[in-house]
Amino acid sequence: MAEQGTFRRHVLYIPGYDPFPARRYRELYRTEGAAQAAISGYELTIQPRAGQTYGWRVVGRIGRPAEAEVEVLVWSDLVKGSMGRGIAGTYLQLLRTAWLYVSSGALRQLLRLRKGPMIAALYPVVALVLQALVALLVSLLVLWLASALPYGLEWLAAALAGWAVLEGFRRIDRRLFVYYLMHDYAFTTVEGGAYPAVLEARLAEFRARIRAALASGVDEVLVVGHSSGAHLGVSVLADLIREAPPAGAALGFLSLGQAVPMVSFLPRAGRLRGDLAFLSESKALTWVDVTAPGDGCSFALCDPVAVSGVAPKLQRWPLVVSAAFTQTLSPERWEELKRKYFRLHFQYLCAFDRPGDYDYFQITAGPLTLAERYAGRKPSASRIVTPLSPYRDVA
Repeated sequence: MAEQGTFRRHVLYIPGYDPFPARRYRELYRTEGAAQAAISGYELTIQPRAGQTYGWRVVGRIGRPAEAEVEVLVWSDLVKGSMGRGIAGTYLQLLRTAWLYVSSGALRQLLRLRKGPMIAALYPVVALVLQALVALLVSLLVLWLASALPYGLEWLAAALAGWAVLEGFRRIDRRLFVYYLMHDYAFTTVEGGAYPAVLEARLAEFRARIRAALASGVDEVLVVGHSSGAHLGVSVLADLIREAPPAGAALGFLSLGQAVPMVSFLPRAGRLRGDLAFLSESKALTWVDVTAPGDGCSFALCDPVAVSGVAPKLQRWPLVVSAAFTQTLSPERWEELKRKYFRLHFQYLCAFDRPGDYDYFQITAGPLTLAERYAGRKPSASRIVTPLSPYRDVA
């Protein structure tokens, strides 16, 4: 192995709908990578990375020496911009988003697919309605108590009390995630499933970064898309391959905790459906999709191409693999995490104390390409391939 030299990789990570700075991913990689290295008996060293884009450098020794440049493809500024709606704006988003999913038939079909992510999707709707009811009850109580005030001031007092209750809920949303999730789903539906122009422009920038990485002389370029970043990765890579097939480095795509059907089942998501169909039969890359039934925020083991109703006859990808949290986490660790739903959605980026063939740090910092690591691997037996999308048109 020493004669083969050092394996070199460029990882481009696309986060999900996340308003926090990219440095949180470096800290997550540093701490969880150290934990996984200690469990699995290999070495990982995190170093600063030069360049104008944010990232870090990883030196790994998992058999053959390997080096990886990890770059975060940032769109958190777009996320933050979409979250500045206030209370009234968020309730308007609730009405518009709920109407789109119900009237289009997408909600009915999504419920047939997986109950877990749909419970997560309905959570902010139910929570916002309950918060409004609490505010209304407080307003009525204040109206009754202040009925003796002159000049109709009791109505003003009641309105202010109700608004104060709603504002109080909004201020503690870092613990409740109600407004955050509502903004997430609303951003997806703002164009009925089509990408907003500002996001299309950012995807073009991502495509340029991936193209530059392919030309840098590394052995592998690995695109990782987590959560909402998974369907963004699909469209970025589909466009890149359409422009010109990548040459030189091996190209891998690792989608983690995907919720692709939340978008691809919408009426104006023809662009995404077309990208799914195109990428699924491409010979220019290797695409592995990793989810876990224990992750209630993802469409676990759902083949995103097949369930969207656009699987071609010669479909090659994705290889659907289960992270199997109940097997790859010890009973003690699983008991600790199983009710921490949002933490579990990030488990794909974390250490496993009983790792199987999915190890995020070996994939990103080890000496094997994604294709080599999963060569001969069969898809999970319980994967779901039933076409359920109410819309099948592609663009």
